[in-house]
Amino acid sequence: MKKHLLMIAALALCGAASAKLPPLSAEAKAKADEAAARTAWQGKVDAYKLCQAQDRVAARYRASVPAGRPAPGEVVGTPACTDPGPFVYTPPQAKPIEQAGAHSPAATAATPPVTTPQTQAEVKTQAAPATAPASAASAAKP
Repeated sequence: MKKHLLMIAALALCGAASAKLPPLSAEAKAKADEAAARTAWQGKVDAYKLCQAQDRVAARYRASVPAGRPAPGEVVGTPACTDPGPFVYTPPQAKPIEQAGAHSPAATAATPPVTTPQTQAEVKTQAAPATAPASAASAAKP
């Protein structure tokens, strides 16, 4: 009996855990967008610092070649390290519906896609029946 109750309780918890969360509020969505922008900026800062460290290591290596060893090869031209600058976040502005392109073009709005009503029978006859090849093969046999 305890096993059954435990099983039912576990199933109830699984159902509650898989419930759909409500959509984010506008404020929460704005905070999430800002956090994503800050994370992307931090990645650029990290890449900049790594680039600088690699340049320092390469310069130190080239400067400290022992006398008995051959000189290192030519310097390979790599792009310069670019500083991403301070973090600046500008939230995207919502476009009005007219500018967003959410409305239909004038030609589509003037005439609906279907100008003549169709009955259910007309719709069925336009689609090819699934058994048409089989019936044609059986009609060919006398």
